[in-house]
Amino acid sequence: MIYLDNSATTKPFDDVIDSYIKVATNYFGNPSSLHGIGGQAEKLLSHSRTQIASLLHVKPQEIIFTSGGSEGNNFAVKGIALQYQNRGKHIITTSIEHPSVSEACKQLTDLGFEITYLPVDENGVISIKNLKNAIREDTILVSIIHVNNEVGTIQPIEEIGNLLEKYPKIIYHVDHVQGIGKTHLDFNKTKLDLCTISGHKFNGLKGTGVLFVRQGIRMKSLIAGGDQELQKRAGTENIAGFVALAKALRLTIENRDVHISHLTNLKRTIAEKLSQLNGVKIHTPMESSAPHIINFSIEGLKPEVFVHLLEEKEIYVSTTSACSSKKNEPSKTLLAMGVPKVQADSSIRISLSHQNQVEEVPILINAIENSLQKLQNDMGDKDGI
Repeated sequence: MIYLDNSATTKPFDDVIDSYIKVATNYFGNPSSLHGIGGQAEKLLSHSRTQIASLLHVKPQEIIFTSGGSEGNNFAVKGIALQYQNRGKHIITTSIEHPSVSEACKQLTDLGFEITYLPVDENGVISIKNLKNAIREDTILVSIIHVNNEVGTIQPIEEIGNLLEKYPKIIYHVDHVQGIGKTHLDFNKTKLDLCTISGHKFNGLKGTGVLFVRQGIRMKSLIAGGDQELQKRAGTENIAGFVALAKALRLTIENRDVHISHLTNLKRTIAEKLSQLNGVKIHTPMESSAPHIINFSIEGLKPEVFVHLLEEKEIYVSTTSACSSKKNEPSKTLLAMGVPKVQADSSIRISLSHQNQVEEVPILINAIENSLQKLQNDMGDKDGI
């Protein structure tokens, strides 16, 4: 099997699964309970929070555990909007955000909020000038995706932070879900206020994530109830999951530079081979993108048919993002980049992991060539009827 859908989810590390099983079996108490079993769980939760904070170079009280990227993004966008709505009801984001941000913004419009969606250039990058021009007196939040989940474009997060530093009333949120482990992002140097990460994108477990909330930033809770998660997110904590999340993040950060180098070489090799195939158009900007995503299209291709043809060879790729793959709609990211609809309709995403090896490349390219030949032959047979 060659798994190339790592932007949708990654395979958990063995050590992560072992940690989860150990904690779920032996430390199953509710950390809010007063007895000793609850105390053991609370200590593990506190240790995981401290460990993650250390890895991200932030304070433990700035780490809020969540169920993943969608909750984290919704919490960031809606929590800030509802908290600071008396200050203003204007939010700035981009035209290529993950649905967990764009749909959250859409819901806020029903409450009277106004959203500005910044356009992107042909590489999928926003303009700092456009951002500056979009800022108004009533702007309360700027939410920017760090690494686009479909094409891998990296936004100028540090430059945006430098600009927003001049506007102290604006909260700065970054969706770092696709970037964690594949890029470097200094939470302090970039001057961001909130940041979302999700465990299953870096070999952790589904249902685990973190929202970084810089000390001093206030938010409306989206889940009412007890005082868990520093009184910001009610509900009994997933202790085993968060211990596993801390383990996954440590293994990821410790090996990040080696993995980035490996992914960069692997991506370059695949892109070079793809570019030699007739009719292939690569949409990922190779010089300004994360090392694990390659988005391309093939003229006249039905992407879902192509995905299943590769699946027959035990090679797994995707069309658009996993959250949108079943809608059968063209990629909004590609359309925003100015890609013709006929190409946006036929896009394929390859997303890599450090677990992929260069030896898989010729197998992948050969399978793509054979699948294309089969599709072309089928089309020729239909034309001849």
